[in-house]
Amino acid sequence: MAQLFPKEHVLGFIGSIILTLVALSVIQFDLSLTAGLVILWVTAIAQASLQLVLFMHIGETDDKKSIYVATIYSVVIGLVTVFGSLLAMIWGY
Repeated sequence: MAQLFPKEHVLGFIGSIILTLVALSVIQFDLSLTAGLVILWVTAIAQASLQLVLFMHIGETDDKKSIYVATIYSVVIGLVTVFGSLLAMIWGY
C-alpha cells in the first residue's frame, strides 16, 4: 500500500501551497518594493523548479538534452510573449 501512495506528489503540493502563501505575504505585510521583488523572484524560481522536478519529472528521462532544450525554449517563448505584449499594449510600439 505504501507504493500506491504518492508521497512525493503530496509533499510537492504542500510545498507549492507554502510557496504561494509566502508570495501572497508580500501583499499582506506591505513590504518595500525591493524586499517584495526579491521574495517574489525567489518563490517563483523555487515554484517553477518544484513543478518541473516533482510533477513534470524533468530529471527522469534518458534523453536529458532534449528536456532541457525544450524547457529553455519554453522560457524564451514565454518571455517573448510577455515582453511583446508589454511592448504593444503599454509602451505603445
